[in-house]
Amino acid sequence: MQYNVAVVGAGGYTGVELIKILLDHPHFNLAYLSSSQGGEEISDLYPALKGVFSYKLKKTDVKEIADTCDLAFLALPHKNAMEVAKPLLDLGVKVVDLSADYRLRLENYEAFYTRHSDNEHLKEAVYGLVEIYKDEIQKARLIANPGCYPTATLLALIPFLPYIESRHSLIIDAKSGVSGAGKKCSQKTHYVSINENIFAYNPLKHRHAIEIKEKLELLGKEIYHINFVPHLLPLTRGMLVSIYAQLQTDIDPLEVLEDFYANEEFIRIKREPVDVKSVAGTHFCDIYAQKHGNTLFISSAIDNLLRGASSQAVANANLMMGLDASIAMPKIAAIP
Repeated sequence: MQYNVAVVGAGGYTGVELIKILLDHPHFNLAYLSSSQGGEEISDLYPALKGVFSYKLKKTDVKEIADTCDLAFLALPHKNAMEVAKPLLDLGVKVVDLSADYRLRLENYEAFYTRHSDNEHLKEAVYGLVEIYKDEIQKARLIANPGCYPTATLLALIPFLPYIESRHSLIIDAKSGVSGAGKKCSQKTHYVSINENIFAYNPLKHRHAIEIKEKLELLGKEIYHINFVPHLLPLTRGMLVSIYAQLQTDIDPLEVLEDFYANEEFIRIKREPVDVKSVAGTHFCDIYAQKHGNTLFISSAIDNLLRGASSQAVANANLMMGLDASIAMPKIAAIP
């Protein structure tokens, strides 16, 4: 079975990662690519594609997408995404949205982002954490692709929800490569600022904290205090998350992880602390955990552009179209 797919916002980092995956996908045909301006040759934007793939990006036309495609990936900023998603859904196109527009309950989205203009479809969106919501994703026509920090955090933390104390603060120390900030350069992402440097940004106030808290509550675990602090690393890609929680019962942390993810191909349980280089360029999430007394330490590593965005989006699309989630997932990191 073949399906035509669109990538809207193909000129950005997550857009080109989608293209790289989809070019090798046996069931998805890249039928439509667009950018905000339109007219750019994709191989001029990304010279690595020269001799591999050529396409002149179009200016986004919802009707043309609906006429030619079964599914659309929206690699757009928040607010812009829902303006495209709404008419696409109304025209019968399935949508995987990589922005935050459909990830949160209305009150949380409007408190941390902006006014929502598509409450109707917001109510039907499925949160696309593949290992947790596989059954719901298979029936969905709108997927809210999780954020990179929440993906790394939730995959590490969810297996331990029955065993951790809700009354104690949850501490999440997260570090990401610079590509998570997107293509547009800022003072903080400028080479002279980030090279040989590391710093926290939006400590205790970052809006991904509400995404983590909301999803834990939906799984039946209300954590009273989530202290989330992201940091920027002088890396192109990759993400490392360290979580500190208090246990309410004695467990073997690695045994808990191995039991929970026993049948999951792209979750690797490690016996030593995880690192970023082993997952960069792949769909894997590596997780390690240990305890000292009642203190639980969990560490996870992902590629922020892939498992934290584009490969996760394709895994969701696979399930939506009745395919195996693992099709076309990148598996081998750059070595050395």
